Amino acid sequence: MTRIPSKAEVLDWISANPTETSKRDIARAFGIKGNGKIDLKRILKELEVEGHLEKRRKSYRDPEHLPPVSVLMVKAPDKDGDLFARPMEWQGQGAEPVILVIPCASDPGLGEGDRILARLTSVKGEDYSYEARLIRRIGSNLLRVLGVFRSTSEGGRIVPVDKSGSREWQVASDAQMGARDGELVEAEPTGPKHRMGLPRARIVARLGDPSAAKAVSLIAIHQHGIPDAFPDDVVAEADACKPVKLGKREDLRELPLITIDPADARDHDDACYAEADGDPDNPGGHIVWVAIADVAAYVRPGTALDGEARNRGNSTYFPDRVVPMLPDVLSGDLCSLHDGVERACIAVRMVLDTEGRKLSHHFVRAMMRSHASLHYDEVQAAVDGTPNARTGPLLEPVLKPLYAAYAALVKARQARQPLDLDLPERRIVLDDDGTVTSVRFRDRLDAHRLIEEFMVLANVAAAETLIAKRTGLLFRVHEEPSPEKLDALRETVKAAGLVLAKGQVLQTRHLNQLLYAAADTDDAELINISTLRAMTQAYYSPDNYGHFGLALAQYAHFTSPIRRYSDLIVHRALVTAHGWGKDGLSPEEADRLEETGQHISDTERRSMVAERDTTDRYLASYLSERVGDEFTGRIAGVARFGVFVKMDETGADGLVPIRTIGREYFHYDDEARTLMGADTGLIISIGQRVTVRLAQATPLTGGLELELLTLEDKALPKGVSPAGRSPRRKVGRGKRKADKIKRKVARKRR
Repeated sequence: MTRIPSKAEVLDWISANPTETSKRDIARAFGIKGNGKIDLKRILKELEVEGHLEKRRKSYRDPEHLPPVSVLMVKAPDKDGDLFARPMEWQGQGAEPVILVIPCASDPGLGEGDRILARLTSVKGEDYSYEARLIRRIGSNLLRVLGVFRSTSEGGRIVPVDKSGSREWQVASDAQMGARDGELVEAEPTGPKHRMGLPRARIVARLGDPSAAKAVSLIAIHQHGIPDAFPDDVVAEADACKPVKLGKREDLRELPLITIDPADARDHDDACYAEADGDPDNPGGHIVWVAIADVAAYVRPGTALDGEARNRGNSTYFPDRVVPMLPDVLSGDLCSLHDGVERACIAVRMVLDTEGRKLSHHFVRAMMRSHASLHYDEVQAAVDGTPNARTGPLLEPVLKPLYAAYAALVKARQARQPLDLDLPERRIVLDDDGTVTSVRFRDRLDAHRLIEEFMVLANVAAAETLIAKRTGLLFRVHEEPSPEKLDALRETVKAAGLVLAKGQVLQTRHLNQLLYAAADTDDAELINISTLRAMTQAYYSPDNYGHFGLALAQYAHFTSPIRRYSDLIVHRALVTAHGWGKDGLSPEEADRLEETGQHISDTERRSMVAERDTTDRYLASYLSERVGDEFTGRIAGVARFGVFVKMDETGADGLVPIRTIGREYFHYDDEARTLMGADTGLIISIGQRVTVRLAQATPLTGGLELELLTLEDKALPKGVSPAGRSPRRKVGRGKRKADKIKRKVARKRR
């Protein structure tokens, strides 16, 4: 009689012989023949049900081990330059195994995001589980699908959360990763493309309930690929950091520097102080100090901390959370200028004349102690005559001198004429459960403007110093608008009855004249939004092209190294330029400034889009209970497929689909950005006042669909097209198409 092996013996064989794991291989190994194969099949099925084995086509494998040939995703190089990869087919219950890629001289270069087919060898006694040898590279930049899983009889489908992701994805039964119906999942395309049916995908991560509290920002984090978990070596380096000692630093601990931030701020990276200049050669002048947390003292080039900070590029801010650039032990403690605590800083002392012009400046590496951590509202209230217990003692010696220096800077600003946009900033207010309770517009106080002007002044000083010392840095570049965008702005301005003259070298003062002319009119918000849209996107570059919006010839970011990698680069450049230590800008960093500038410009845009998408989803959630309500607003955009409306109450943007507007065909004018009714001649354009009804709100995607009720307080004309007849199209389009077909037929007959 054939002896049937035990379950333990079967598992031992599969572990020892990963290339011989089919049922036939196992039967041959144990000499099983005839009816014994029925018992073997039963054992294998039981092991599969118990989770010890996973069936892959006609073979079995231990899900806690990877097959000898696997598909891997290459990760970014670590601080030592080693390449690691993550398995694309891990089905085990524990953490993914760590895989070191061992390159050969003949292998092509591999980078983060590359997918490879590799041969794996299990290793013992190392901090990784497998070594991988490249067989071939499969591809890179793998598309990721984020959506809600819906279980079906054939397996399941994924409904994307992206507003632009209209198509669903089919998921086979063996590619669900145990996902439950209604669960938020991340997936990737799989298998060959089919001409018919839905594209196929397999789930690679389960993210939980999409309707749960604070899931909105989680969707944006995964959708845009924002790193939100620090690697272990980064956390270990941060935890090992100790407070910096005074040493050779300048002692500013007695200087009454204070921080002024939002009331809910968790970190404080800038402090300021001002006093009247006692120099008789500068009557009415001011001395302004700006001190910034010395992040460079903790985050050194070439460390894991530095690599992760560069990878993230910046912190990302959501209504319910912050994804920081640095671990909290640094961003919330050692590099945060908490009041009453000694902190390392880089500070700049600037001398202003009575008109706010900067006469001189110099930087120091110092030790400071913040004398108070205040927020904007209480500072403004104190200066306006209602100080509290914290601001009262500081009003005369600290706050009033700050405002006196700010008043001088306002004069310099008016002379310089930077772009003066007036755009309200929305604030999403959440309760403890993550539910939106209100949408408010933030007040713009002089306290906000004071800090902004001081930071701009310090940023200019940093750029000027590094230029003078011929040290490489990253400039904050904002180029002038393109002619095409200016032409579009002129069309909008003309429709509002205003003028933006041609034939002159555009300066910000010309745009300010336009904004001032529109102020206090119904078109003020439209002109501000249209002017903003005409601007180019600012970016980081080692080449200086100036900052158009601020009307500055040179500008660099220096004041926020906790949350922007660009500022950390500038801090290191200042350390190198002044010879303050060995933690300055390394030669390797200087050589790749252009690459770094491009990378952090991209991460900044990524964060902006993620933050905007999150706001849209919160607004859609907030408005979802008001479907059917009417709102007033203004047309903010016109496209071939519909009209975008910005609603007055919340500032939310919704779409009026073209199919829902009237009963006539609308011609789209791309240059004028207008829609014109074919029957009535009705013109729909940017800036018009409207009343809309909320037809649909989709929190998962952030989409709002509106129904247009009135245009400039008038009901929409119904058009003359009777029901059942196709709307009138562009004259001659059908005839031209028919003639074209006839010509093709005639040529073929010849």
